Amino acid sequence: MAEFGTVSIRKMFGGAGVYRDSLMFALVADDVLYLKADAESRKDFDAEGLPPFVYEAAGGKRTVMSYFRAPEACLDDPGQMAEWCRKAYAAALRANKKR
Repeated sequence: MAEFGTVSIRKMFGGAGVYRDSLMFALVADDVLYLKADAESRKDFDAEGLPPFVYEAAGGKRTVMSYFRAPEACLDDPGQMAEWCRKAYAAALRANKKR
């Protein structure tokens, strides 16, 4: 993520949130990186066949989050990682503006 910029990590719910400028744009759960998506960027994740992050809450209720698995290719390519992180951060910014 070095090409993307400085990030911070905070533990949460057995995983970790990935932040830039105090805004969460990614999460790590079970050693898998998930990136924030929204209506504008989801098509990119769908085109790659990337699944969303799903967790099971108390009582067995499954919740689908607006975070999608990062493409395997970007894990070995800093340029691609930066590109996908920029998309995720842009989605997080758009979501934050709606609040």
